[in-house]
Amino acid sequence: MGHILVFIERRNNTFKKGSLEVLVRARQLADEKGREVHAVCVGSGCSAAAKDLGAWGAKTVHALDDGAFDRYTPQAFVKLLSRVMDETGADLTLLCSTAMGRDLAPRVAALKDLPLLTEALEIDWPEGKKIQIRKSMYGGKVFATWVTQAGPPFMATVRPGAYPFSAEPFAGAAAEVSPLSAAGEMEGAGAIGIDELKPEGGMVDLQEADIIVSGGRGLKAPENFKLTYELAEAIGGAVGASRAVVDAGWIEHRHQVGQTGVAVSPGLYIAVGISGAIQHLAGMRTSKCIVAVNKDPEAPIFKMADYGIVGDLFAVVPILTEEIRKVRSA
Repeated sequence: MGHILVFIERRNNTFKKGSLEVLVRARQLADEKGREVHAVCVGSGCSAAAKDLGAWGAKTVHALDDGAFDRYTPQAFVKLLSRVMDETGADLTLLCSTAMGRDLAPRVAALKDLPLLTEALEIDWPEGKKIQIRKSMYGGKVFATWVTQAGPPFMATVRPGAYPFSAEPFAGAAAEVSPLSAAGEMEGAGAIGIDELKPEGGMVDLQEADIIVSGGRGLKAPENFKLTYELAEAIGGAVGASRAVVDAGWIEHRHQVGQTGVAVSPGLYIAVGISGAIQHLAGMRTSKCIVAVNKDPEAPIFKMADYGIVGDLFAVVPILTEEIRKVRSA
């Protein structure tokens, strides 16, 4: 019986939150199926940290401690992941649907002629059935269930934030580390990663953030987005946005939370002037605590919020920002 294999991404020597979410879901599926979860990670220093993945459900981690893999090089990563899939006999290989995952997964699936399901909001492995996922389509207007018709083996990508993030749900467990050695994967690589852009102004990546402050149409004008930036800076969070303000050109698309943006799962999500369209709610529904600020008491966002402030955001947010600054500087 094959294992479940999860490709783990790292940034700045830290495992990416989205990959850990996928790893926990893989462990849940493995427990249901009586299988084991293996993981693969690459880059400088990954072997030393690999055992920690046991706290998120991995039994064995295949670690390639090689600085040549610190940045994504498509051809090399394809060869390496394909090799590990063969060596472990993985029946299901999962990746987080990041920029890397969206590029790597189809390359590997095409090379190995495997069925690939992408952008899963939910993934299941029903008894006697193939892999099944739920995903959004047509700009988030509908949800569809997709089922593989071939396999195993199968492959799938899972959207960041599709499952709630848990800090070490299997605390105390240590994974067995199986060292990997490069086997010529870098030879003949046509493109090599040399640098990556960092979020401007030191702001936190949305998908990695534990606190997010998102703004919507209630801000009334693009220049008023400074209120969300000030609150996010005060509380140590990232800035998000609704689709409406992104479409209006008030803020860049990379800040968009929702079905056609990014799905997030922070510890705290503050929605400022966001009514709560279904496409937006689906992208932040797994947040642990949701706080909404809106002058409309009937806004749909309040049905999902843990705490709601009915009031003028232009009065509420500056006060909230100032009080947080006082507390943090005390």
